[in-house]
Parts: sequence; C-alpha cells; structure tokens
Amino acid sequence: MNEVGVGTRVINFLVDTIIIFLISYALYKWYIFYVRYWEYKYYPWYQFFYATLFIYYTIFELIASRTPAKWLTMTKVRTASGNKPAFYQVLLRSLLRLTLIDAFFIPVLQRPLHDALSKTRVVEV
Repeated sequence: MNEVGVGTRVINFLVDTIIIFLISYALYKWYIFYVRYWEYKYYPWYQFFYATLFIYYTIFELIASRTPAKWLTMTKVRTASGNKPAFYQVLLRSLLRLTLIDAFFIPVLQRPLHDALSKTRVVEV
C-alpha cells in the first residue's frame, strides 16, 4: 500500500475542483431561472459550490472510494489498515474539505487535515 505524494494530490484537487465548479455553476444558473421568473429565494453561488463539493465527495467516496480524479490518477481512499473507509470517516473527510485551512496542514502533518483527522490515506491502486 503506497501512499501518493503531493503532486498526485494536487492533480486530484484540480481535476475534482473543476468538475465541482462546472456542476455547481450549472445548478446555479438553472436555479436563477426560478429566482427570476417564479420569485424563489435567492442563494449565492458559493452555497451551491459548497453543497456540491460535500455531496460529490461523499457519494463518490462512499460508493467507490474514488472520485473521477482518483480514477484518472489511479488512486483510492483507504484507512490506515488498508480497508475501505467507514461511513463516518467519509462524512468527516467531506466536512473537513469545506474548511479553508485544510491544505495548510500538509507541511506539519505530511497530509491534509481531512486525511489526518479521519485516519485515512490516499494510496495507489
């Protein structure tokens, strides 16, 4: 079980963020139609982005332990013992990704905060 380096993690982050951005922007534009013509309550775009980010990572990591970016880089999420992460670990990972300080823990803990607190690793397939 080889843990991946920072370069692979950056590629995973960039690819997943682009996908999340496109999905959330499409949902936002679709919702704006209803705000304008049916006078629904307005929500700013960043709320769509954060909701999409949480749902995206939770669903993909619960079902397959991989996101589309992890399929591209041939990696997956595993616990420290090499097993598939539990439901609470996936939820904790997804919640911690919403914080702005998540990536700043890499120099200190050698991994992002969402990996350290959920006791998971991103490993090669």
